[in-house]
Amino acid sequence: MIGILTFQFASFPEGRLTSFQFNHHSRKLKPHNSRRQVVSERQWKNSYQLSQEQLNRLEEAEESMEMLDLDKAEEILLEMLEEDINCIPVLNNLGHMNGRYLSDFEKAIEYYERVLEIEPDNAWARDERRRYARYLTYD
Repeated sequence: MIGILTFQFASFPEGRLTSFQFNHHSRKLKPHNSRRQVVSERQWKNSYQLSQEQLNRLEEAEESMEMLDLDKAEEILLEMLEEDINCIPVLNNLGHMNGRYLSDFEKAIEYYERVLEIEPDNAWARDERRRYARYLTYD
């Protein structure tokens, strides 16, 4: 057994492909830059027509969540929400953060309900709201 695994994660909208190595012996994940590549264009559609600044801030908030810097993620998302109270990607991310990372299922449901008021056919918000509502019924 070699003891090292290499993972690649795509970072959008910049289109960077970042590699990480996990060493089984030391149990540490570290950046691995020797295989860095650039993807020519974004792999998803900006269907909410967010500005580049909004996309960058949203990505920063999502990265902060993944790194468990939840205070920073929440600060970014709430600032963005002040600028546009109906920004569906921000509301969805706040719902996700409150449900998954903070286990505040009631707050997550509130954010997903706001999304559904704006966009009733939003399947993500509907499914996540249903999931967290179910969690509230568990003892």
